[in-house]
Amino acid sequence: MSLSHPVSTPIQLRSVLRALRQSRHLSQEQLGRRLALSQKRIARIESLPGHTSFDQISRMVAALGGRLVIEVTPQSASDSSVEQDTKPNQIGW
Repeated sequence: MSLSHPVSTPIQLRSVLRALRQSRHLSQEQLGRRLALSQKRIARIESLPGHTSFDQISRMVAALGGRLVIEVTPQSASDSSVEQDTKPNQIGW
């Protein structure tokens, strides 16, 4: 059985990482040993995932038995108009 945890913000990621580690009955120190990182580094990753490299996040998720998936959702009409409005204008130099 697989579970899905949609994440859109660093705060959500913080909760998911901590919950995933706890569901595996691992302390921060135990997880750190698996990843050759200190307990302090694991605590920092969990508390500030937005300031952590993708490599460390993906290694942490994999060590906890998870995987990262990018899901593309259908684009709505309002999304496409916003995208067009935010494109930079071409300027000749």
